[in-house]
Amino acid sequence: MCIEMLCCTDTGQVREHNEDYVGGDHALGLAVLADGMGGYQAGEVASETAVKTVIEHLHTPLTNLNSVKLRTNHRYHSTTVLLEQAVLKANQVIYEKAEEENQYRGMGTTIVAMWFHNNLLSIAHIGDSRLYRLRGKQFSPLTKDHSVRQELIDCGFYTVEQARNSPNKNLVTRALGVGEKVNVEIQEQSVLAQDIYLLCSDGLSDMLEDKEIQTIINNAKTLEQAGEFLIEAANEKGGNDNISLILVRPLGVVQKPKISWWKRLFGNFLNPAQTVVQ
Repeated sequence: MCIEMLCCTDTGQVREHNEDYVGGDHALGLAVLADGMGGYQAGEVASETAVKTVIEHLHTPLTNLNSVKLRTNHRYHSTTVLLEQAVLKANQVIYEKAEEENQYRGMGTTIVAMWFHNNLLSIAHIGDSRLYRLRGKQFSPLTKDHSVRQELIDCGFYTVEQARNSPNKNLVTRALGVGEKVNVEIQEQSVLAQDIYLLCSDGLSDMLEDKEIQTIINNAKTLEQAGEFLIEAANEKGGNDNISLILVRPLGVVQKPKISWWKRLFGNFLNPAQTVVQ
């Protein structure tokens, strides 16, 4: 799929170091964002390791695609399972690095990743970094935070507005690299041409309300301008954390021809010359 992509990251107005890391690959149709946590420099190491490991893992030729397809049990496309495996590989790499080097002990990171394949979008995320989609006039989150704040919203203790000022709003309930095992949340979405997707760290979503983000994207003439305006607005609101984002716009999607069920069932009998025997 042909996509337009912009990656931006900014230290913000308060933090001395930038513990976020962003990366993407136009050829793969892949975008990955991570927000690190830990001691001095450990968060930076965790987030960078996460993004680079996912991208490198998905560049590795798949040796046994059939085994991946079997594990999906027909629920997820193989690309979604591959993305999940790449995130799990990143968890392993970060955890082992933290175990081997004392200065990295306890480090971890959030992660949100998206991978386009024809008219399908595979999504994987852990923590409170988010993925939004702007489709026409509708701007909505596609991921749900793994955080104490979100759990308090779900149980009715906070409204969404009240939760923005919650003292525990930055406490995540799930993170990459802090344990040997982690549960990666995956999903799939259909893709329409000219959708705009926003991956962001909480340094953006905590500073700006969803309506503000939508307005800025709508008013921007280009993705570059939208990214610049979003970071500028978050910094004007205080820039309390590192601010990172990736904006992606698919420029075209592959439309599969509709084939009736009887043609799928009897196609090989009706067109024996097209049957391939392996």
